[in-house]
Amino acid sequence: MTRGGRDTAGGDPERRCIVSGESQPKAGLVRFVVGPEGQVVPDVLNRLPGRGIYVEAVRASIDKAAKKGLFARAAKQQVVVPDGLADLVAAQMTRRVIDLLSMARKAGDAVTGYEKVKDWLMKDKAVVLIQASDGSERGKTKLRAPGDENSFIGCLTAGEMGLAFGRERAIHAALAAGGLTSRVVEEAARLAGLRGHKGGISAVKDTKDA
Repeated sequence: MTRGGRDTAGGDPERRCIVSGESQPKAGLVRFVVGPEGQVVPDVLNRLPGRGIYVEAVRASIDKAAKKGLFARAAKQQVVVPDGLADLVAAQMTRRVIDLLSMARKAGDAVTGYEKVKDWLMKDKAVVLIQASDGSERGKTKLRAPGDENSFIGCLTAGEMGLAFGRERAIHAALAAGGLTSRVVEEAARLAGLRGHKGGISAVKDTKDA
């Protein structure tokens, strides 16, 4: 499987990263295009017209591409790279993950709240555990992700999770199997790379309320 949880056996197309020179599934890359004025534009939705330029979804790689003139080399023309390009991409990716998580909630495939998440985990309904990066570590250790590293998301803040669930903050959330879940996992994996998060699965210690 890719870092985003997609099975490469399904035929996920590969593209070459202009920094590493290696080809990998598009799920782990960020697409850029060159706009009409020669500006480098991130295309996190993979919808903008033009020839795609791909960089691994890692902050250091995007920074290197910007500083070393790799976008211009790939485009074979002079380009304008916006200041703080990696921050711009991370902001767009954050919005993308929040929107997808909100859609999953509306479809009934996502819940928040310690007790609801715990119930889904105990009933094997949850396939992904989401916990706020700035949540209490003691509280987060009370729940354990249901599977491998692709079943845990830990790169969103409590405020960002709250936006997806229509509340001020959220610490724990869970995703059930569904069409949106794989997309949430995939996009969250890219966001984690941009934020330098390695993720991690907490061990269950007790079942008291967090």
